[in-house]
Amino acid sequence: METGQASRTAYSAARYRAAHQVLEHGSIFRDPLALRVLGADAEDLARDAPRRGMRLFIAARHRFAEDHLAAAVSRGVGRLVVLGAGLDTFAYRNPHPGLQVTEIDHPDTQAWKRERLARAGIAMPAGLRYVGIDFEKESLADRLDLDEPAFFLWLGVAPYLTAEAFAETLGCIGGRVGNEVAFDYAQSPERMPAERRAALEARAARVAKLGEPWLSFAEPEEIAADLDKLGFAEIEDLGPAQLAARYFNRPDVPAETPGGHVLHARRR
Repeated sequence: METGQASRTAYSAARYRAAHQVLEHGSIFRDPLALRVLGADAEDLARDAPRRGMRLFIAARHRFAEDHLAAAVSRGVGRLVVLGAGLDTFAYRNPHPGLQVTEIDHPDTQAWKRERLARAGIAMPAGLRYVGIDFEKESLADRLDLDEPAFFLWLGVAPYLTAEAFAETLGCIGGRVGNEVAFDYAQSPERMPAERRAALEARAARVAKLGEPWLSFAEPEEIAADLDKLGFAEIEDLGPAQLAARYFNRPDVPAETPGGHVLHARRR
């Protein structure tokens, strides 16, 4: 991401969420503020119909994460930290009374988001905090001070971090017993069939041109080992086959199909 400029991939992710509301009527993930914060209309978003695969993955990862958040709140978790918040709207449609939300992102992206929220007439909720951070240059531990367990919503960020920055952030989350995290990651294109690999590499080239290249990939066994070392348990990791079966009514996808994963874990 270029200094002085908001994240352009944050806009892309928000557009996928908004397009899902139009094209699939929010059948997987409902976000009533998605179009407003984006400033787009249904006719414009309908042109995104061909990009169905990525759109459904983004819808599913939010549904998965927010379902786990709801379960955490029911167990008594009272704080949510949204890492790399972009144009995420959860804090402004929060259905959980008393849940305190902190959004963490690059200061340039936060300023851009707040301008969009103001333009859309979306009010800042009481108790919402903004914390500016550059994950590649600053430590989350130095900027975030929590006195109780929290749920960390960390979506659409990991591939854009170096392995070192990802490990440091995950280690910070794992530093307190009771913390929970939901994040997504991508397997290496080398694991994929030629056609899917070409599509993924083309997407990687597009985001690199935006100044936000993908910097890291991971395999499920590597992620599981890292989480275990940090003391996480109750790990649920859904890959393409599991996501398809749960959210897309597609039980026919082969179990070992590589691709994007979404994961939840709780620090024991």
